[in-house]
Amino acid sequence: MTDKTPSSWIARLPLAGLSMTQEKIVFALAVALFAVFSFTLKDFASIDNLMGLLYNVSVLGVLGLAMALVVIGRGIDLSLIATMAISVAWSLTLIRTGTSIEMALLYGGLMALAIGVINGWLIAYAEIPALFCTLAMGTLVYGFGRIALIPADVVYMPADAGWFGALGQAEVLGIPAPVIVFLLFALLATGVLKYTRFGRYTYLMGDNYAAARITGVPTRPMLVMQYAITSLIGFVAGLVTAASVDSMNTRIVNSTMIYDVILVVVLGGIGLSGGKGGVRNVIVGTLLIGILLNGMTIMNIEYTVQNFIKGAILLAALIFDSFINPRDEQTAQQGDI
Repeated sequence: MTDKTPSSWIARLPLAGLSMTQEKIVFALAVALFAVFSFTLKDFASIDNLMGLLYNVSVLGVLGLAMALVVIGRGIDLSLIATMAISVAWSLTLIRTGTSIEMALLYGGLMALAIGVINGWLIAYAEIPALFCTLAMGTLVYGFGRIALIPADVVYMPADAGWFGALGQAEVLGIPAPVIVFLLFALLATGVLKYTRFGRYTYLMGDNYAAARITGVPTRPMLVMQYAITSLIGFVAGLVTAASVDSMNTRIVNSTMIYDVILVVVLGGIGLSGGKGGVRNVIVGTLLIGILLNGMTIMNIEYTVQNFIKGAILLAALIFDSFINPRDEQTAQQGDI
């Protein structure tokens, strides 16, 4: 019988012999797009614009690292942006009502941690699918925050934010602080995923959850930890966002930002089937999206058109991912039926 599985189709492609992975393809596209924009768009390749590009996508990159953690473990967190926005907006509200910066950020961080733990517990112990659990949690968190904790859609930074403000405004050797935060988190995530038991267990669970459980991996506590860490990273990304623009706009929850985060992860080559990918994939995906968004902004392309383009790219990435990373063996063999 002729093999009709997606992997066999890919193996017969002309580029298959060149060992082209999705990561390499996306990186090549990023380089090509950068070259095209450099020659066709005025000031695109200037130092100021490139620093601005890195500055603008650094928060997206941090959120991509957070999302990558649960996706590698074969999950997803659609409540990430709501967690980020509401926990940070509550911290800013507390600061403006007289709470010290340190205590306010502690309360906001504990709130984000609690949301992640609840997400993980519901997914691991109540066995609610991650997609539906985190979708409902995001709506719940946003609604509760706006009703009970945050008096306005936009909460502004205090006049004297001290070190907190430096997270978004300071520079080190000419490099903006948000970019440094992204690089530090990338290094930390690389070390955790490659060299710790937590990282090994995360890949095992993503590759085969049942097998990992049978071999002694504490899968349920691990799931809780994954979602808790993801929420905490989202909180830090929110702090950088607030420090960069001097406010936190809770309406960001209703924007397309969560799809941008998923786009960075999937486009970079982290398969939704779990157990594959790493920090490099997030960096590559972030670079491509950053270059694309920056170029479209310089060309004054409408926001709606930009969303259409991003949506088309995300759909194409998901289709490609479904071919090269089938969810399970039965899915991989569906072409034989």
